[in-house]
Amino acid sequence: MNRVIWTQLLARNEVKRHKTSKKELDAIRAIIVRDLADASVDGVSADRRFATAYNAGLQTSKMAIACAGYRVAGAGHHKISFEAVNLAMGKAAGPYSDYFDRCRRKRNVIDYDDAFVATETEAQEIVVKAKEFVAMVEQWIANVHPSLKP
Repeated sequence: MNRVIWTQLLARNEVKRHKTSKKELDAIRAIIVRDLADASVDGVSADRRFATAYNAGLQTSKMAIACAGYRVAGAGHHKISFEAVNLAMGKAAGPYSDYFDRCRRKRNVIDYDDAFVATETEAQEIVVKAKEFVAMVEQWIANVHPSLKP
């Protein structure tokens, strides 16, 4: 079934075939580390911390998708990323992909339409969820793609 869905995504040019490398994943890991550190800085608005932690979640999805042999392309890549990570990892990603997909809408409002959208609680929660997601994906990579682990 997953192969059929990947084929459909390929046909719609929403994903491209891609061979990742440890070097590429390490570069993504550096982005994630930076974003999680930045999202944890006191004194920064809840909106900016929320959007920055959201990006860590998006980049984490990108790592898993790359390990599955694809990269997301084109318009709507955030939404597609949170769908495709489920194809890459299966049910384990579901709670996180659903969470970050819900956050995607709020991040869009924060970056393009309005200010003071995220609460302090939401900003703190997304940092925690992003860290959990990173740990889960790294464990999956270590188990399924050991040559790509950090």
